[in-house]
Amino acid sequence: MKKQFLIISFLLTYNLLQSQATGEIKLLIRGDDIGSSHTANIACIECYKNGIMRSVELMVPGPWFPEAVRLLNENQGLDVGVHLVITSEWNDIKWRPLTCCPSLVDKDGYFYPMIWQREDFPKGTALKDAKWKIEEIEAEFRAQIEMAKRHVPYMSHVNCHMGCESCAPEISALVKRLAQEYNLNINPSAAGYKYVSLWKSEDKTAEARIASAIRTIKDLKPGKYIFIDHPGLDTPEMRAIWHTGYENVAADRDGVTKVFTSSEVKKAVAEKNITLVSYRESVK
Repeated sequence: MKKQFLIISFLLTYNLLQSQATGEIKLLIRGDDIGSSHTANIACIECYKNGIMRSVELMVPGPWFPEAVRLLNENQGLDVGVHLVITSEWNDIKWRPLTCCPSLVDKDGYFYPMIWQREDFPKGTALKDAKWKIEEIEAEFRAQIEMAKRHVPYMSHVNCHMGCESCAPEISALVKRLAQEYNLNINPSAAGYKYVSLWKSEDKTAEARIASAIRTIKDLKPGKYIFIDHPGLDTPEMRAIWHTGYENVAADRDGVTKVFTSSEVKKAVAEKNITLVSYRESVK
């Protein structure tokens, strides 16, 4: 384990120094939750075709998975990852598992809303506090991966919805093992990519976020960076998607799309000579 840690540390340092030496800036923009709604599907494709997003995460249990598959196969330049799902967080729309996994669902057969118990949610709504079984999580993850690969065979990587891998060390180890087994083990962090926020939490409007993103982009130093968010649009469908404590989903995610497709943001990227990359390209 110590030897593996030293190798990873060396690679991170080497990649960082290499980018700094060449003056190159690489930026990986990832969008999450395609398949969760029609609006999310349309927004994610728009952020790829007319924006700066190069990778997207597909939710297999999502109700709009079939449409997402069709759109992804019509736009195969967009890099795709499996977004492993074992929660169903929204109040008025839910999804169920692909497999029979009683330890992962509530009394109605839906995934639990949250990974960790929130104070503003009823007790018993968190996966962490449920008597989950790792063998059921493995069966469900395998089913999601295999269905995703069957419909989108060029899938390149795997990640977890709502950080579910951090619920327990066993789940994190499982995800790593499955990623290796299914040849989906791309980890940009291991290739020297650092997380960056394009805007600040207080930037609520699209205009404020665009201005912040432009400043952030102009200030980027040579290196490799990754930013993740959830494209959406301010539509009636997305206004109906919410949960307690997060009621402005449509406006918030519409702002993400506006930043990703902003002509001013794209201009800043071009003027800074930034290379936009995907997960697949992050290991090259």
